[in-house]
Amino acid sequence: MLAVVVAAGLFCSAAGVGLAEEGAAAAKDPLRPGEVLNASNWEKAKGLLPPEILEHYRKGEYANPIVEWPEFHWPEDFRAATERNAGRFAIGPNGEVVERSTGKQPAFVMGFPFPKIDPEDPEAGAKIVWNYFYLTWYWGSMHAESQGNWVGPNALERRTDQDVHFFYYDGLPERDRVPNPQNFLMQQLIAVRSPADLNGTAALTWRYRDPNKRDSAWTFIPALRRVRAISPANRSDGFLGSDMSQDDGPFFDGKREDFRWKLVGEVDQLRLVDPLNLDGHSRHTWHPAGGWLAEWPADLKMLGWEDPARKGVAWAPISAALAKRRFWLVEGTPKDQYYLFGRLELYIDKESYQGAWNRKFSWQGELRNTMQVMSYDPHKYIRPDGTPDWVQGSNMAFNCVENVKAHRATTAGPKSSPQSVFHVRARYAPAFFDMATLARFGK
Repeated sequence: MLAVVVAAGLFCSAAGVGLAEEGAAAAKDPLRPGEVLNASNWEKAKGLLPPEILEHYRKGEYANPIVEWPEFHWPEDFRAATERNAGRFAIGPNGEVVERSTGKQPAFVMGFPFPKIDPEDPEAGAKIVWNYFYLTWYWGSMHAESQGNWVGPNALERRTDQDVHFFYYDGLPERDRVPNPQNFLMQQLIAVRSPADLNGTAALTWRYRDPNKRDSAWTFIPALRRVRAISPANRSDGFLGSDMSQDDGPFFDGKREDFRWKLVGEVDQLRLVDPLNLDGHSRHTWHPAGGWLAEWPADLKMLGWEDPARKGVAWAPISAALAKRRFWLVEGTPKDQYYLFGRLELYIDKESYQGAWNRKFSWQGELRNTMQVMSYDPHKYIRPDGTPDWVQGSNMAFNCVENVKAHRATTAGPKSSPQSVFHVRARYAPAFFDMATLARFGK
C-alpha cells in the first residue's frame, strides 16, 4: 500500500520504494518538457511513477518524452452543470449519489456531482470515483472495432479483434439522453471477431442505477451454441483468458456501490498522454446517423511490437508522452469476497478526474496487475446543425494491463485496421442490447 505524506510533499511505498531522500534528490534536478525519460535519467522520476512502471524506464524498456499540459479545456455545458451541482448531492447509505435535500437518487446527473472535495470527508474517496464516472459518461456511447492483444516481453503472442459497444444512460448532454424505463446506468456488448477459435464469443452486461441491484450478465459460448447467465463477479476475471477484464473498461468500470472507497491522499505523478492531442491535433468527422468518427494517423505506431527498430518490452507505449499532474490516490475494497482482486489503487487526476494508473492487489496484498491509460484534452467540434460539440480529441489509444508477476501484458485501444470504426456519441436503439442481439452476434 502506498502512503502519501501530503504535508511534506513526499511519496513513498510501504515496500520502501521512492524514499523521501530520493524524492528530494529528484526535486533538485526535475524533469523538464523536452527531456526524454529513459534509462539514462530514470532517477529523476523517483516518486513520480508507480514503482513497477518506473522499473521499465530504469531497464530501458520504456522511453517517453516529457511534455507540459498547459491548460485543460472544459466543455461549456459540462462546466455549467458542475457549477450548478455545488452542494446538491451526497453519498447515500449504499454508496449511491443522492439528492442532499431529499435523500433520494436523482433521475439524472450532468457534470461532476461533487465539484469540491474535502480531503477530510470520510466519503471523499467515493465522491472522487463518482466524478471520474460522470466525466467518462459525458463523452457518450461508443462503438469501437478494436484489437485486444496478448503481449510477451519480446513479441506479440496472440491477437484478437473485438466489436465493442457501450451505451450510457446517465451523465450525457441533454440532447443525447434517451428514455430509461428500466432505470439502466449502462449496457455493454462485446463480440469477438477473430481469431477463428474465439470467433462468435459474445458478452452482454446490463448495469442498473439501483445501488442494490447487481449487474445482469450473459455470455454466448460458440461451443455450446447457447446464451448463459454469469455472475457479475466474473467481470473481474481476465476476458478470454487475457489479463484485461470487463471491469477495466476505459480505466475502471466496476459498479461503484460494490466497493468501499477511501481517499489515501494526494500525489504528484507523471501520466501517459497523447502528445498530438496536447498540441491541438485531432481529426473527427460527423457520422450520418449522429456522433463522431475518429480518424487516426494510419502510419502511427502505438506499441513496441509494431516497430521492428524498437528497444524495450513489446507492449511499450512508444508514441505516448508523459505529463506531470496532481492526483487523488483512492483505494477500493470489493464487498464481494469472490471478486478476483482484494484491493484497488486508483490514480485519478485532481483537475480532470481522468484515470491514469489502476493498481490491483490480491486478497493477500500482493501487487498483481497495473492498468496504464492514456489521457486527452477535450477538443471542440461543430455539428452539421451549427451547434458546438466536444470529444476527447484522440489520435491514438493505449490501454494496457500488465501482469506484474508473470511479466506479460494485454493491450487494447488500437483499431483493428485503419478503416475500422471508432465512433463516439454513437446512437443506439435500446433493443440493440438484448438477448436476440447477443445470440445474433454469437456464432
